[in-house]
Amino acid sequence: MLFHEIYGSYYNVIAAALAEAVKGKLNKKKLQDIIYEKAFDESILNIPDKLAGGHWYLLTAQYKTPLLKEPAMPLTTLQKRWMKALISDPRIQLFEPDVSGLEEIEPLFTPEMLVYYDRSTDGDPFSDAGYTAHFRTILHALDNETALSVEYETARGKKNTFFCCPEYLEYSPKDDRFRVKVRGCSSGTYKKSEVRTLNVSRITECAELEDSTCILPLCKGMNWIPAGEEHRTVTLEVTDFRNTLERILLHFSHLEKETKKLDDRHYIVKLTYDASDETEMLIRILAFGPSVKVVEPEELIAEIRERLKKQSCLKQMNRNQNS
Repeated sequence: MLFHEIYGSYYNVIAAALAEAVKGKLNKKKLQDIIYEKAFDESILNIPDKLAGGHWYLLTAQYKTPLLKEPAMPLTTLQKRWMKALISDPRIQLFEPDVSGLEEIEPLFTPEMLVYYDRSTDGDPFSDAGYTAHFRTILHALDNETALSVEYETARGKKNTFFCCPEYLEYSPKDDRFRVKVRGCSSGTYKKSEVRTLNVSRITECAELEDSTCILPLCKGMNWIPAGEEHRTVTLEVTDFRNTLERILLHFSHLEKETKKLDDRHYIVKLTYDASDETEMLIRILAFGPSVKVVEPEELIAEIRERLKKQSCLKQMNRNQNS
């Protein structure tokens, strides 16, 4: 374990709360704000009771603490080496991360030491100077809400020039590529606005427009995620059997979620996911077995029932063949 558990989010929440208590500024609302900001939504179910209830002897019911100094958690050399290794990743380098304090630290490992078996081998050339320049031009345009002039080469080798407003960048772990979502129009016309997804690696020229007055009106009111099309929500009823709640929250820690406690053993968990990941979501939910029940939406419930029926039929066919 490179990072000790005391450097996890829960301990950082406690440290932040105690720091406010040392200053004499902590109250119930402040504690809740710190938890919502630095921890997970479900943390509000446990931390206030344990901390202010006297279970951990760090805080009184009046939100006072026996500590005289604010908690400090300096990083160890091993942890700094881990961080230097992450920052050395060429994909992270595209964002020009701050390496202050890590200049003389040797990385724990290098990207060349990693072998990927579940993604494409022809990913983007992240270290290429031209690719880096185009990527950072797009980042600057996103930060400053400016338009771009882009020359783009299609898969068939044809080059198109058009003007566009970038909305967001996305990374595909499977393809090992960055893509940028844009709205724009072909060179020479400002009448028709089109939505495109561009592979950053296929951009041959990219520059911010000095005069964006003709393009920006086409980019007003952009909404790339139509309701109910790109993002979806699934509601689960979780029976906390053998730490199911902890396991499901950890398993889906990368997703936006809401958690509500029904009683000592039952919880409602709402997960928001990308529509393109629905098949994977089904498989992952089913892996938890009877401890997790899908409450809504009905379409997902129907799909799960259909999958369970198919599994049951396959099992029966295997039994018949073996008998």
